[in-house]
Amino acid sequence: MLDVGDGHRLWFEQAGQGADALVLHGGPGSGCKPGHYDLFDLSRYRVTLLDQRGCGRSTPLASETLDALDANTTQHLIADIEMLRAHLGVDSWVLFGGSWGSTLALAYAQAHPTRMRALVLAGVATTAERDLRWLYGDVGNMFPEAYKEFCAAVPEVSMAPEATVERIRAYAELLQDPVRAQSAADAWCQWETGIFGGDIHTPGSRYSDPSFRLGFARIVTHYFAHGAWMDDDQLLRNVGTIAHVPCTMIHSRFDPSCPLRAPWELDQVWPAATLRVLDGTTHSALDKEMVWVIRSATDSLVL
Repeated sequence: MLDVGDGHRLWFEQAGQGADALVLHGGPGSGCKPGHYDLFDLSRYRVTLLDQRGCGRSTPLASETLDALDANTTQHLIADIEMLRAHLGVDSWVLFGGSWGSTLALAYAQAHPTRMRALVLAGVATTAERDLRWLYGDVGNMFPEAYKEFCAAVPEVSMAPEATVERIRAYAELLQDPVRAQSAADAWCQWETGIFGGDIHTPGSRYSDPSFRLGFARIVTHYFAHGAWMDDDQLLRNVGTIAHVPCTMIHSRFDPSCPLRAPWELDQVWPAATLRVLDGTTHSALDKEMVWVIRSATDSLVL
């Protein structure tokens, strides 16, 4: 456990030996899993897994107390990564980030470019306003039944995609209500999994635990209601600060949660970046096809 101040203590662990790598999980609020080690050859990498503020095995947990949302912003997470790097005595490292983790990896890299060896990003998201509007608004045109249920939890907000930010904020408020928080979390997570054809009650689903649903939904809405505390399209505009840093981006063409547009636009202005497009709907870095492609990318960095 690493005490980062503000009442937060972050869980981390390491495995392997060799070049240093850090895994930044998605969500925000998902936490790391043992399967993240499969993305690296542990005979050539020393891999660090880190649970971000409020989730996983870090404390306090957003599922247990709203105090977990205090001092919990993108800037705090960037500072946490730097504190962990110094604590471990790492000079520079390879960052892997999936989904929200790709946003955080890009934000950290742009803040500390001299600490970067390379980036590998999967299911790339920049958390720009248009990305949020897609995931919690526009994509509802493809999943009208699920979208109707998602919007029904906050009936005071228009179902129009233009009301996406208002909808996220309404959910964030509900999730702080001790009486209505769990039902709001259930509705939020059903939407998150429903666009992939799943159900939160399916055995084995990462959303099957009500406590996970509550903590996850609280952190996600906390971040997205504030635009992740970044200027819109900030990561794209500032990519010049890491133009020299090698990056492999891996993205499925038909990923319903994150349009290909974001990594494609990054690739157009990032000389050291390579974009690999998969034909499918895969989003999770731990899906079988994605694991194989990510592993080939991390292997290539230490040959």
